[in-house]
Amino acid sequence: MNPKPCVIIVSGLSGAGKTVMLRTLEDNDYFCVDNLPSSLIDEFLTISTANEETTKIAIGIDIREKDFLRGIDGIILKLRQMFNLSVVFLEAETDILIRRYKETRRPHPLMQLAHGDINKAIELEATLLKSLRDAADVITDTSYYSPHQLRHFIAANFGGLVSNVMRLTVLSFGFKYGIPQHVDMLLDVRFLPNPHFVDDLRPLTGKDEPVRSFVLNSQDTVEYLEKMKDLFNFLLPRYIKEGKTTLTIAVGCTGGRHRAPTIAEQFVEFVKHHNLTVELIHRDI
Repeated sequence: MNPKPCVIIVSGLSGAGKTVMLRTLEDNDYFCVDNLPSSLIDEFLTISTANEETTKIAIGIDIREKDFLRGIDGIILKLRQMFNLSVVFLEAETDILIRRYKETRRPHPLMQLAHGDINKAIELEATLLKSLRDAADVITDTSYYSPHQLRHFIAANFGGLVSNVMRLTVLSFGFKYGIPQHVDMLLDVRFLPNPHFVDDLRPLTGKDEPVRSFVLNSQDTVEYLEKMKDLFNFLLPRYIKEGKTTLTIAVGCTGGRHRAPTIAEQFVEFVKHHNLTVELIHRDI
C-alpha cells in the first residue's frame, strides 16, 4: 500500500516569508501552487495525486483570496483524513513586518481596508487568519531570520516529510535592543563578566575565541553552564515526550554581542545529543 502523499498548507502574515517557503519547498521537489481558493483545494489535490509520482505538494493560501476562510476548518479536517497533512503558519513581529514592507516597497494587501494604516492592516490580517493559525501544526516566527537563514531552516525542516523531531531555535540578543517576542524561555546572562569593558575585546563578538575564552573561563560561567545543562537535560526529553514540536530559547545580555552569543553557542553544543533539529540565530551581531 502506497503511503499517503505529503501535503503542506503554507499560510501566515503577509511579509512573514510565505513566498520564500514555497520557493524553497519547490527547490526540494514539492509541487507548489500559491493563492489557491479554498473551494478548489480538494479538487486540485485529487487531480494532482492521481499521478502516483506526485507525492509532495505545498499549497499557499492567504488573504489575497478574499473568501478563503469559508469552510476552511472542514476542508482541513477532510484533508487530514486523506493525506499526510501539515499546516504551517508563518508570522513575525509587527515592527519587522513594517520594515520588510518598506524595504520591498510593496503595499500590504489590506491597506485599503485599513485606510492606509499599516499597523491596523497587520492587526486586521492577524484577526482574519486566527482560525487558520489555531489549526496550524507548526507556527514559526521568522522575525530574526534573514532570507538565507529562512531558506536554510525550511530546507532542513520541511525538505522531506515533516517529522516528529522537535525543532529548537536558540536566539542570542541584546536587551537594549528589545526583548524578542514569541519565545518559550528567556535566559538572562547579564550577570557574567562583560568583555565590553575590555578594550581589546570590545570590537569582537562572542563568535571570536578571545571573547569566548574571557566569558567561559569565569567561575560563574562554569557553574552557570553546569546548572543549565542539568536543567535542560531534564526538560528536553520531557518536552519531546509530551509532543512539543518547536521550542525557542532566547539568551540575552546587554548588547547582544559578547556574552549572549557565547552562551548560546555553548548551549547548542550540549543539546546536540537530544532528538532535535537546532537553529542558532545571533540577532544583534
